[in-house]
Amino acid sequence: MSFTLTLRAGLAPRLAMQFAKPPSAMRAFHQSAKQNTFFTSRTALSSKNSSSNILARLRGSSRSYQQQSGYAYYDPTARRKETVRKLIIGGAIFGGTLVAVNVMFNGESREGGMPKFERQYLNQTFLHTGLGVGIIGMTAYQMLQSGFVYRLMQTNPWVVGIGGLALSIGSMIATRSVDPDNYVPKYAFWAVFNATQAAFVAPLMVMAPPALLARAGLYTAAMMGSISIVGATAKQDKYLYIGGPLLAGAAIVAVSGFAPLVLPATAVRTLAVTENLWLWGGLAVFGGFTLYDVQKVLHHARLAERGLIKRDPVNESISLELDFLNIFVRMVQILMMQQRRK
Repeated sequence: MSFTLTLRAGLAPRLAMQFAKPPSAMRAFHQSAKQNTFFTSRTALSSKNSSSNILARLRGSSRSYQQQSGYAYYDPTARRKETVRKLIIGGAIFGGTLVAVNVMFNGESREGGMPKFERQYLNQTFLHTGLGVGIIGMTAYQMLQSGFVYRLMQTNPWVVGIGGLALSIGSMIATRSVDPDNYVPKYAFWAVFNATQAAFVAPLMVMAPPALLARAGLYTAAMMGSISIVGATAKQDKYLYIGGPLLAGAAIVAVSGFAPLVLPATAVRTLAVTENLWLWGGLAVFGGFTLYDVQKVLHHARLAERGLIKRDPVNESISLELDFLNIFVRMVQILMMQQRRK
């Protein structure tokens, strides 16, 4: 999560405006006396005004017609090609990530396929993950429509950041602590957790167009889907050891996200390095967390099959939701950077 600082103008411009001479005093010697219009004919004035109004309306109507016709027209062939290109890019991300992670990390796959209870538990987890992401998206959209996002963006960023983080962590701990047999409080705390995540994601809907958000969601789903396939087909507990290094990498990424609040604005190179670290390093770290979380879900499925723990797909989905949101935010930022370069 990154924060931005709002630089306000200092006192110099305001003092300059206060002590500047009023323009009326400077123009007093050059301004001629106002012409007396008491005895002018109203009919002449009204005819002039009416004729000018008619001309203005005609010009405005022609101009608006040209503008509307220019904006309403679009080339369906170009739009179809653009859609196909985006789908090809999403498929390339999915296939490329799948092949790359398989070649680099998955030299030894499991033999005999995935057991049925592991597949069912993994499907339930991904079902809750998709449901949670859908709740986050709909809640963020409602926050945007109700104007809550604009009020949130006008609030002090420290209050929003610390308060939102505390509410998010508190609702996540409450969700994890409730027994899975207590459906009502379990799903109630889970809904609160999703609402807090929606408050963090909602400002993106103001800054980014809907088409760009859809592309970022498609690329995020492709990346997470390919990594999840690799984690599901790998040997049992093969990637559970990477939890510690990933946690250390996440801490470094989080510190780099707080760098703009600490470093001065003159440290341009340092800020550029920390931004790239937050962007690309975070993308790699949370991609690794996706691989780790999928393997952890399968490990918990085996423990639940033995009766050591209870099946709890809600708790398992929380980690995958956080992976999705962190990758999605970085995908949005990458696409916005590419759009600015064009």
